Amino acid sequence: MTKTAPTVDARMPSDGPQPSATHLVLIPSYNPGLAVYATVLAARAQWAPVWVVVDGSSDGTAAGLQALAAADPQLHVLLLPENRGKGAAVLHGLDAAAAAGYTHALTMDSDGQHPAERIPVFMTTSLQQPLAMVLGVPVFDASAPPLRVQGRKVSNAWANLETLWAGIGDSLCGFRVYPIAPLRAVMRRQPWMRHFDFDPEAVVRLSWHGVPAINLPAPVRYLSAAQGGVSHFNYLRDNILLTWMHTRLFLGFVLRLPLLAWRRLRVG
Repeated sequence: MTKTAPTVDARMPSDGPQPSATHLVLIPSYNPGLAVYATVLAARAQWAPVWVVVDGSSDGTAAGLQALAAADPQLHVLLLPENRGKGAAVLHGLDAAAAAGYTHALTMDSDGQHPAERIPVFMTTSLQQPLAMVLGVPVFDASAPPLRVQGRKVSNAWANLETLWAGIGDSLCGFRVYPIAPLRAVMRRQPWMRHFDFDPEAVVRLSWHGVPAINLPAPVRYLSAAQGGVSHFNYLRDNILLTWMHTRLFLGFVLRLPLLAWRRLRVG
């Protein structure tokens, strides 16, 4: 079913923020439903530019997003011909952003979970400390599924072990600012991080490469189906993916343990 875009004249910001030459908002999007329009408009109200990577969506939102972009020079839409996975969509956007001269990207989900109003705080922190990754630590409300809240504790425990407690506040929250160059380099060196495993593996591997983490709170909400919420998380498939991811990360951690221990001793 085609998802209709909101009326552009009534909803697009008329006097939004000044465009940044270094930092952009990057939103990977796959069949998100109508929530994507509110997400993109909220992001644009807080920052410019905003780029959306449509990851082979078949729900009609690609056309709606293109209609919004046609009326807003600070909104850019990239289209992938087929669904490749979240990490692959982010990498596609990072490659294009680097080619355009951008140095940092704030990633956020397209389904309305992440707090657009926190974008300026995260970007300002990144501008002040450009060598770091700025990670969102989710603050959940009553809408959060208890199984999801408890399950992420397992992934966080593994991520902290694999980095020798280098300061990763949350391994799964996709609301974060990355320095583009080191993230692209990490992703180009190996074939992983192309699907749901992108968020946790990115912070672990960036930590291994000496990118420090700054943690900031990020309120997260889960939209119900009645509110237009769409989830592509599959408990069995994605937990198997996470298990395999942490298995290979743990093996990588063992190989890097002397270097990581030396780093930890240096910083005290």
